[in-house]
Amino acid sequence: MIARVAALPREIRQYLLVTGNYWAFTLTDGALRMLVVLYFYGLGYSALEVALLFLFYEFFGVVTNLVGGWLGARLGLNRTMNLGLGLQVVALSMLLVPVAWLSVPWVMAAQALSGIAKDLNKMSAKSAIKTLVPQGTEGHEALYRWVALLTGSKNALKGVGFFLGGLLLTLIGFQGAILAMAVMLAGVLALSLMRLDGDLGRAKAKPKFREMLSKSRAINILSAARMCLFGARDVWFVVALPVFLATQFGWDSWRVGGFLALWVIGYGAVQAVAPRITGGTAGRGSAIAWAAALTALPALIALGLEGQLLAAQPQVVLLGGLMLFGAVFAVNSSLHSFLIVRMARSDGVSLDVGFYYMANAMGRLIGTLLSGWLYVTGGLTATLWVSSALLAATVLISLALPKEA
Repeated sequence: MIARVAALPREIRQYLLVTGNYWAFTLTDGALRMLVVLYFYGLGYSALEVALLFLFYEFFGVVTNLVGGWLGARLGLNRTMNLGLGLQVVALSMLLVPVAWLSVPWVMAAQALSGIAKDLNKMSAKSAIKTLVPQGTEGHEALYRWVALLTGSKNALKGVGFFLGGLLLTLIGFQGAILAMAVMLAGVLALSLMRLDGDLGRAKAKPKFREMLSKSRAINILSAARMCLFGARDVWFVVALPVFLATQFGWDSWRVGGFLALWVIGYGAVQAVAPRITGGTAGRGSAIAWAAALTALPALIALGLEGQLLAAQPQVVLLGGLMLFGAVFAVNSSLHSFLIVRMARSDGVSLDVGFYYMANAMGRLIGTLLSGWLYVTGGLTATLWVSSALLAATVLISLALPKEA
């Protein structure tokens, strides 16, 4: 097996290593999110307080993608990826202190480091594809398939992480779970330091700091659409949904973690096969059509929960609607992920990708904050109505994309 891997072209071996790093990080990231939500809600934190624990996680994701893209272009994507892995180990280690020390500010600080780590790792992995994809395939089906495979497999692993977080919390407790993940990720970091190419993604001309902001109108428009798209997901998925499942349906942490894990695994599987679903093509028209198809779904779920559709079956409405939303959202996400990699400049790709994922992180930040606040003030249905509004904004913004996108 080792000999077969060694015989592969350098680009493929590097792609496998980047993907492996991304997978390992995503596993711990998904598990950590579920651990924090369930553990601290179990300690008596309100939904809004739990949302605030992720405030710095999302905020520093915005900053990290912007600055990280510049760092990746100057220093190389290997260094930004390894830095992300190292910071995640530190963030996990911060949560190994005695339980009495796990105050809101301390956990927020640990989540801030985790947010920086996650977006350094994500930006590095997504940018690396542009440099590793075989020559002559940019803008064609092969690049779409590579991006979809990385994105889909990552999200499937994030779902496994959700499941793992709920399972480990049940079996070995919060600190035991954190320790196991920190040790595993430290081993991955050691392998990455030894094997990842030193010049991966480094720009030939050193970009200036002011070049962090995108000068491309198309990328700015795509970034704004991405911000609304991911805000529409996280406004009801991050905090409101797991709290609703636990309080209204009476599910324990095992069932909540397991269900959300299966949802994200399915979501990732659909992302990976998105090129088949869309016929191998992706562009402005596809992005608009799939966003429009998604817009009505949260509103229909809200109507169902309010008793206007299938009033006697709230679980059927919510869980069935969630499955359909996940499948359509997955296609939207894969289309966007492909478009940014295709549209990004070849030299210093991480600058454009970093700017784009800065907007992605901004959407998650907005969604996370709204998720806790709206759930406290208006319940799950309020978050669903806002989700539909944000998706409508995604469609309107996407109409401004250039026709050749």
